[in-house]
Amino acid sequence: MKHAPTIRDELDRYIQQEGMSLTQFGQIAGINRGIVSAIVTGNKSMSINQLDLITEAMGLPEGYYYDLFIENYIIDTPPNMRRIEPFLFRCAELDKPDAIRRVVGAIMDNLLYSPKLFEIAENLFAQGRHAAALLLYESVAEAEKYQHSERLAICQYRIFTIQIGDDQSRNIRTAAVFEAFVERLDEIDQLDALKDLANVYRSLRKWDKVEEMAKKMKAKAEIQYSLQHQEKRKSQDIEKRTRGPLFGYIAYADLLCAGACEALGDYQQALEYTYAYADLDWVKEDDEDTKYWVNLFSQWAEGNIYVNKLLSGDISVLPDYVEYIAATSNDNENEKLSKLLNIMIAANRYEIDVDDVLLRFEMDIHSFIKLPSVADMYTYQVIPEHTTLFEYEVAKYYLNRGRYSPGFKYLLDVLAKSIAINKETLFIRCIKLFEQFKEFADIQAHSKYEILVAKGKKYNFYYY
Repeated sequence: MKHAPTIRDELDRYIQQEGMSLTQFGQIAGINRGIVSAIVTGNKSMSINQLDLITEAMGLPEGYYYDLFIENYIIDTPPNMRRIEPFLFRCAELDKPDAIRRVVGAIMDNLLYSPKLFEIAENLFAQGRHAAALLLYESVAEAEKYQHSERLAICQYRIFTIQIGDDQSRNIRTAAVFEAFVERLDEIDQLDALKDLANVYRSLRKWDKVEEMAKKMKAKAEIQYSLQHQEKRKSQDIEKRTRGPLFGYIAYADLLCAGACEALGDYQQALEYTYAYADLDWVKEDDEDTKYWVNLFSQWAEGNIYVNKLLSGDISVLPDYVEYIAATSNDNENEKLSKLLNIMIAANRYEIDVDDVLLRFEMDIHSFIKLPSVADMYTYQVIPEHTTLFEYEVAKYYLNRGRYSPGFKYLLDVLAKSIAINKETLFIRCIKLFEQFKEFADIQAHSKYEILVAKGKKYNFYYY
C-alpha cells in the first residue's frame, strides 16, 4: 500500500535535498530549531502560522500545503478548534472555499462544533468576507435545521443578506426561505429583518408582500417603542441594538405602505399613509438624531404628497414639486432619482411637456443613469429598479414626442440593463415599446435590438 504523503515528509525531504541543517532552515523560516526538529520527527503538531512560514521558506505559494494540512492535522486527528479556527480565517483570506468545505465537512457530524463555527462565521461576516462566512452559515443551518434556535434564524438572516443580488428570480426564492425564520429572531432583530424583506419585495414589485412586511414591522416596533418608554426600563439597552431609532421603524412602515398603494394606483390611500408619517408629534425623544430623522420624514412626506396628487392627475402641483426637488438638491442622488421618475411617469400618463425639467436636471440625470454601488439593502435592490424605470420613462417620453434618436438610445440601454438584473417584466415592456416605434429606428438601433433580444432568449425571457 502506497504511503500517503505528509507535510512532515515534504519538509524533511526539502531540508535534505537542500543540504540544510535544522538550524539553518529554522533561521530562514523564522522558527526555533527545536520546533522544526519536533515537527520533522513527528513529536509536535503544526499551527497554520508555522505552516505558512515553512511554505514561504520553501519558496512555495501561499496555501500550497493546505490540503495536506487538512489531511494530517484535521481529518486524521481529533478536531481541535484552536487549530481549526485560524486555519479557516487563513482560507478565507486566501479565497480557498474548497478547503473550508472540506474542514466543515470533516467536523460537522458533531453538533457540538456548531456554536464555534457560527462564531467564526459572524467574525468573517463582520470583516466583509461574505463568501467564506456563507459556507459556514449554510453548514450550521443544515446541521441545526431541526432545531428551533435563534442561532439557526440568524444563520438564515445572514444567508439571505449575502445571497440577495442581481438575479431577481433567485431573490424571490431567497426571500421566501428567510421569511419563515423571521419570527425566531430576537424581537429587535426582527425589525431590521422585516425592513430588509420589505425592501427586497419592493424591488420585486411584490406590493402585497411589501405591505405585509411593513405592517408586521410597524406592529412590532410600536410594542418595542412602548416598552422603551416604560418608567423602569432602560431605553438605551434597546435602541443600541437597532440600526436606527425605534420610532423610525414605525414611520418607515407607513412610508412603505404609502409606496405600495401609490404603485397600485390607490393615491388617496397613499396620501393617508403619507400624512401618518408626516405627523410625528407623538415621538417622545428630542435629541439631535431624532430631530434629524423627524425632519427627514417630514421632507419625504412633503414630496410624496406632491407625488400622489400629481400622479392622480392634479397637474397644478408640478411647479411646486419641481421647486421642492431643487430645494432639496443636497439630498443624495438616489432620492432625486425617485423624484424625477415620478415626474416622468406623470408626463407620459397625462401628456405633460417636461422638457424644461429634463434640461434643468440634465447633469443629475447623467450622473445616476449608471447602476449605483452597493451600500445597503435599499440601495442594492430598490435604486437599480428606479434607475431602469426612469430611463424607460424618458425613452417613452422622447419616442412619443417624435425624438427618436435619444428615445431609442435610452430604450436600448434599459433593454440591456433589464437582462443584466434579470428583470423579465421590464424586458417585455421594452420589447413592446420598441415594436411600437420600430419603423422610426435606424439600422444601428435595429441591429443592437436584435442582439439584445437574442440574449434575452438565452435567459429564457418570453415576450410573445
